Amino acid sequence: MKYISVAIDGPSGAGKSTLARQAAKQLGYLYVDTGAIYRTVALSAVRAGIDPADAPRLIPTLEKLDIRLDYGADGLQHMYLNGEDVSQAIREHAISQHASTVSAIPQVRAFLLDLQRELARNNNVIMDGRDIGTVVLPEAQVKLFLTAAPEARARRRHLELCQRGQDTPFETVLQDIIRRDEQDTNRAIAPLRQAEDAVLVDTTHLDLEQSLHAIVSAIEEKIK
Repeated sequence: MKYISVAIDGPSGAGKSTLARQAAKQLGYLYVDTGAIYRTVALSAVRAGIDPADAPRLIPTLEKLDIRLDYGADGLQHMYLNGEDVSQAIREHAISQHASTVSAIPQVRAFLLDLQRELARNNNVIMDGRDIGTVVLPEAQVKLFLTAAPEARARRRHLELCQRGQDTPFETVLQDIIRRDEQDTNRAIAPLRQAEDAVLVDTTHLDLEQSLHAIVSAIEEKIK
């Protein structure tokens, strides 16, 4: 059986996770949030007292990590670190910032690559991240590049944090978005960029329903 792979890339705060999750539910595909996997590595480093940017100390810990991705009764992706469900812990703002740091380490990317590709080999998937269409699933049948203006992305991220009870100033969120764009775009390993055959979807002026319609329509157009 030939499974369908949908790769959705784009900068931080573009709404990739929310839209990919809802599109997957609508189409009956498996949703894979690769950012959550990197967040889990970042969380493991923080808990071990290791600076996530300290590659020489972090790399030797990878072989001892038990990172598992599963789907609960709620239908959502859950991340497990050494048997513990850390799905909520990895959403803390501080951990989010460290995710980009650990994802720039080549050994971390290599460690997680097989896990991501195995999911695509055995399921129809919608996978989102920074380099899915360019590195992880370069042969994906559908590639989308989801983006929005930094201010729009910061407003959405700020609202999301407030809803979780995390009181982070808007200006801090905006500067984090800008800094992460710079870091993700200019890193030496698997930088954020739009694949040549990816469809660009700009949601700056779209609400959630309109953005979801744009994503699903683009996918259906490619696989029909």
